[in-house]
Amino acid sequence: MGKKKVIKKTTEEVLKEGQAVEKAMGKSQSVKGKREIEKAVVYINSSYNNTLISLCDLQGNVLAMRTAGSIGFKGTKKATSYAASRVAEAIAEVIQNLKISQVEVIVKGVGKGRESAVRSLGARGVEMESIKDKTPFPHGGPRAPRPRRV
Repeated sequence: MGKKKVIKKTTEEVLKEGQAVEKAMGKSQSVKGKREIEKAVVYINSSYNNTLISLCDLQGNVLAMRTAGSIGFKGTKKATSYAASRVAEAIAEVIQNLKISQVEVIVKGVGKGRESAVRSLGARGVEMESIKDKTPFPHGGPRAPRPRRV
């Protein structure tokens, strides 16, 4: 099928991309509901392509949501553990702005960023009440193929 061309970015393009991420992290994005909440739930959904973190109250209403793509990562860089830690830092900033004292963390998915996001939340001073893993897995699966007749 021919050779594939691999386009390497220049150092200038890499620096511009890093600055875009820093700029997006510095922006304070809107947060729904400016009320004080004591407890909240943080949902971390880590897929092979992206990391999504949602901050919800105990009724399930979403207060804030951040993804690696919304912060400024593009392409395969969204799936990295570094991108997940940056998303967790953005959510931790929202948690501190809303003065939430305790959070319950629920992790779902099999991506690279699941553990680094939890560690980053803890490093930013978020008090975690519990950490639960709700990754779905099959228990039974599809029907087995019929036995081969020779």
